[in-house]
Amino acid sequence: MTHLTGNAPAGTPDWLDLATRDPARTRQFYTALLGWDYEELGPEAGHYTLCRKDGRDVAAIMPGPVESGDDVPAWTVYFATDDCDATVRRVTDAGGSVLVPADDIMDKGRMAIVEDTTGGQFGLWEGRAHTGAGLVNEPGSLVWNELVTADPGAARRFYGSVFDHAAEQLPASDDLDYTTLARPDGRIIGGIHGMPDTPATSWLTYFGVEDADRAVAIVRDEGGIAGNPWDSPYGRVADVRDPVGTPFRVLAG
Repeated sequence: MTHLTGNAPAGTPDWLDLATRDPARTRQFYTALLGWDYEELGPEAGHYTLCRKDGRDVAAIMPGPVESGDDVPAWTVYFATDDCDATVRRVTDAGGSVLVPADDIMDKGRMAIVEDTTGGQFGLWEGRAHTGAGLVNEPGSLVWNELVTADPGAARRFYGSVFDHAAEQLPASDDLDYTTLARPDGRIIGGIHGMPDTPATSWLTYFGVEDADRAVAIVRDEGGIAGNPWDSPYGRVADVRDPVGTPFRVLAG
């Protein structure tokens, strides 16, 4: 179990949020699946709702209509930064784009939304009153993030330039092109999954669960979609979508 009480080291995934056209239905789903409860911050904060597990913040949900049938809602992962503006400059210097410029979020922190050179979107979070997730690597919380992209080489170069992430490619095989990303202190914080046929680059979130098979049954009972679980070297995994169509994975380690 990892309890966090301050800002994570720069380059660490430290927060998640989800814009959804049906926040009430979405909250009901994640309560059933992950045991979350909630605190809505109110209209002055855009009805941004903190998701909590065992009294600790793990993510947030907010209203956000999908613009067209082709758009798929997605969990946005935020990376910790000690200086949001400086990191935005590193993003653009590395060839990335700024989607939402750096701005203060009340007294909570400073954030930006950016895009890497392969089209993967992510956030930057400079924590102040809110330092990000208070619980990770535990059932009901974030346990892993990976970038799924058709151009893993470009992604490795980008994240190395922006966050000083060290990339280590796993031994090549016929069906797996995978790279782990580590902070300068050696801590592995995520991965890059090279998939030549993926239609668009995106970050994929893994949430921890006690039992992947039970989690799949709950997803289906609650109106989501779930594939059958499979065993990986790191635990039992399943691809799922919530009732609004948001993709993620569950992992029982």
